Amino acid sequence: MDSLEGKKAPAFTLEGSDGKKHSIKDYAGKKVVIYFYPRDNTPGCTKESCGFRDLNKEIGDLNAVVLGVSKDSLASHEKFIGLFDLPFVLLSDPETKMMAKYHAWGEKVLYGKTSIGCIRSTVIIDEKGKIIKHWRKVPKAEAHPAKVLEVLQGL
Repeated sequence: MDSLEGKKAPAFTLEGSDGKKHSIKDYAGKKVVIYFYPRDNTPGCTKESCGFRDLNKEIGDLNAVVLGVSKDSLASHEKFIGLFDLPFVLLSDPETKMMAKYHAWGEKVLYGKTSIGCIRSTVIIDEKGKIIKHWRKVPKAEAHPAKVLEVLQGL
């Protein structure tokens, strides 16, 4: 998979956990961190989401917003947000169209078994809609939010 860095962020429109439709153009003038994760309320996804929760104020202070994306339903997202007090919107991509555009859906290997699914990955999009950082595969979910903050602080 090629890196998306330097490319225009692919357009999308998805339902959010706040009951609104979200698209990349809604965030013009802000940096956007979009993290793609396999499933609500699973160990790695929970650690990653809680890491973004814990750093949300610092990320917001850098004129950036966080959006989480998975295949899960809005009802699942609402429960996940409630359980862990997540302060940002989670987008539902049940048909995986957005994930495919962002190279976050495809073949992956877990414990030696190849399958098709969500590839844990993240992009940072600048205020003009260009992808300035692309983690194609996030190796350590719990440590990743701090790395994202570090990159944002360096911009």
